[in-house]
Amino acid sequence: MADGSEEDDSSKTEEPTPKKLDESRKKGQVALSREVNNWVMLFTGTIVILAIGPSVLSSLTGYLKSFIEKSHMLPSFSGGVGFLFESAFFDVFAILALPLIVLMVAAFAAPFLQIGPLFAPEIIKPDISKISVFKGLKRLFSMRSLMEFVKGLLKIGIIGVVGVILLYPFYGQADHFVGLPVPIMLDELQGLVLRLMSGILVVLVVVAVIDLLYQRYEHHKKMRMTKQELKDEYKQTEGDPHVRAKLRQLRQEKAQSRMMQSVPEADVIITNPTHFSIALKYDPDEMDAPIVVAKGIDELAMRIREVAKENAIPLVENRPLARILFDKVDIDAAIPEEHYKAVAEIISYVFQLKGKFGPAT
Repeated sequence: MADGSEEDDSSKTEEPTPKKLDESRKKGQVALSREVNNWVMLFTGTIVILAIGPSVLSSLTGYLKSFIEKSHMLPSFSGGVGFLFESAFFDVFAILALPLIVLMVAAFAAPFLQIGPLFAPEIIKPDISKISVFKGLKRLFSMRSLMEFVKGLLKIGIIGVVGVILLYPFYGQADHFVGLPVPIMLDELQGLVLRLMSGILVVLVVVAVIDLLYQRYEHHKKMRMTKQELKDEYKQTEGDPHVRAKLRQLRQEKAQSRMMQSVPEADVIITNPTHFSIALKYDPDEMDAPIVVAKGIDELAMRIREVAKENAIPLVENRPLARILFDKVDIDAAIPEEHYKAVAEIISYVFQLKGKFGPAT
């Protein structure tokens, strides 16, 4: 029987939204490869050894040599040994400061190169669940921990094999180091270290790239969402569909209310017997063509007619024209040119009834 996590994973069929990825990033949930970090640190360490290693080693050798050469000058008073060790600590730290700073910069640069700038204070927030013994054991013996353990063993094995292959030709020459002067021996050892580190870096860069792609794939898979999560996020960002529907209804009611207030200003209502009502207004001195100030269908059409009757506005029945104007013309829009003739006849008739153009002929 599949456990709960497997069921959850199987239901996560939708691609993560930018909002989900952004929230996860703020929580510190990002695709970070430790193998890339390890490679950057190892590469930086190799550069440090080759570039400034000899000078640092020479400085340390000279400093430690002074203890032997001036051993008779070591302090013998009470507390003198403590003072000597304190002074030696700061002197050695000063010699090693540059390589330590370079390694610290590399330690910060490796994650930065993968995920860019990231500030996630939630990671360091106290959380009692993080110290749960049960959850700790569950993580320790999880499939992910097992895979990491196997991956570590494989990596060690690969590095070991590469190291043996690279250094095998020099196994028979190890005895000649016995009689070499220390500077020459150190130079040869440095060459062997460079050879070994170069081979290991080439192998680990392949491991790092594979692990980075794998971590990004796993992170993307983990960030996938269920259909319900998509709906919930949509509700949060766009609002509840029921609320939006209610707001849309309110807007429609307000628009209808404003429209009905314009009906008393109309000059004529064009209707068909039962379904449509179109209120037209025309002022020859201000308008190029009649405009639709209100329109409605069924119940709203009947309300327009009632208001028209209350305000003594003529109702003219014209079935095809009513339907066309309802479908083609928006509120406060002018009548299309192709309908000028039909509408002009109606407007002219209405105006004659009202006496605006003189008595009808």
